[in-house]
Amino acid sequence: MKNSKKSMALSILFMGFGQFYNKEYLKGMIYFLIEVISIIFIPYFKKSIYGLITLGNIPLHYVDGIAEGDHSIFLLVDGLIATLLLTLVAIIYIINIIDAKKIGELREQGKAALTTKQFILYVWDKYFPQFILAIPMLFIIFFVLLPIVFTVSIAFTNYSSPNHLPPKNLVDWVGFKNFKQLFILDIWNNTFIGVAVWTVIWAIAATVTNYFTGLFMALIVNWKEVKLKKLWRSIFILPYAIPGFISLLIMRLMFSGPGPINNLLVSLGMDKIPWLTDPTLAKIMIVVINIWLGSPYWMALMSGVLTNIDKGMYEAADIDGGSKIQQFIHITLPIVLYQTSALIVMTFAHNFNNFQAIYLLTDGNPVNGNYRYAGSTDILISWIYKLTRDQNKYHMASVITIILFIFIASISAYSFTRTKSFKEEDMM
Repeated sequence: MKNSKKSMALSILFMGFGQFYNKEYLKGMIYFLIEVISIIFIPYFKKSIYGLITLGNIPLHYVDGIAEGDHSIFLLVDGLIATLLLTLVAIIYIINIIDAKKIGELREQGKAALTTKQFILYVWDKYFPQFILAIPMLFIIFFVLLPIVFTVSIAFTNYSSPNHLPPKNLVDWVGFKNFKQLFILDIWNNTFIGVAVWTVIWAIAATVTNYFTGLFMALIVNWKEVKLKKLWRSIFILPYAIPGFISLLIMRLMFSGPGPINNLLVSLGMDKIPWLTDPTLAKIMIVVINIWLGSPYWMALMSGVLTNIDKGMYEAADIDGGSKIQQFIHITLPIVLYQTSALIVMTFAHNFNNFQAIYLLTDGNPVNGNYRYAGSTDILISWIYKLTRDQNKYHMASVITIILFIFIASISAYSFTRTKSFKEEDMM
């Protein structure tokens, strides 16, 4: 039998044996220890995977005054961790087989295997970046990927109060039942459609108004007739420099029913206006107040873009008799859109999840009797927050989170790939 087949067979039998056969002792020892450790933890893997499948069999009960029983969520987390670890071990196992076969083939060609010292120097020289990135990658897997997988998993369970809330009760796998309820049951469907439509309107309105208000402010500040440009830029950027939550809370106080704005109207002989208690007016106010928070950022960005536009293009347009409006439509706007298209997509995605603007300003209110656990100004992310914090409806919150992620990821990915700046194409 050839060296490559022998070493590969030995590595299949037990990790590291193929490397020992190829006289790569350090590498073989590393693979060998990984499998030994994996074997030691077999009881943990069996228990965790079984818990992941069943989510517990023993409800909470008391023995001599001590609470005992399975906690479904702990079992779910343990099972997911065990699955990730087993996946990593499986990947290493496959790499071990491929490596043993590759070194065996080199030996068949008359090339000697690397000595321990040569192997260390080779790995240090060629794979140093991979080793440096390995630690952050592990953190990403367990602190980013694991919570995402956990959230997705919850969507396929009945994790909610009052009947399926650990540790008092167990949680069960229910498949796509939650997704069906969201789209079939009127009490969920009406809320989801209403909140989702407003979320889309809000994201578009917030992005467009901030963008063009910022562009307008930048054009005014950069107008050659305006003096003290630096002073005006500093004044206009102040709302962005102040923490957003402070501005939102102040605005909430000012436009509340008994707030200063309504008190001023009453003193002038006018009636109070339900700025934040009328559903339609509250939505308009959210968009308007958001302009105060977001447009200064775009103004600062646009100012830099406008400064870099070739003045010769405007001179040529003047010679051809082009008006200021025509110059804006055919020169300024296309260049600005080209330079900022990727940021527009990012801002649109951000506004979909702009929890702060909604929660701090209106808390999702006013109340809507046709909605389930949501107010008239709630967007999907604030509705998800209420479902988890106030109602313990984790299963439905996870379903909505998945749908929201798919929608935003699809729109963002498509928009990014369609922008000229992403393709790195020339404007002209």
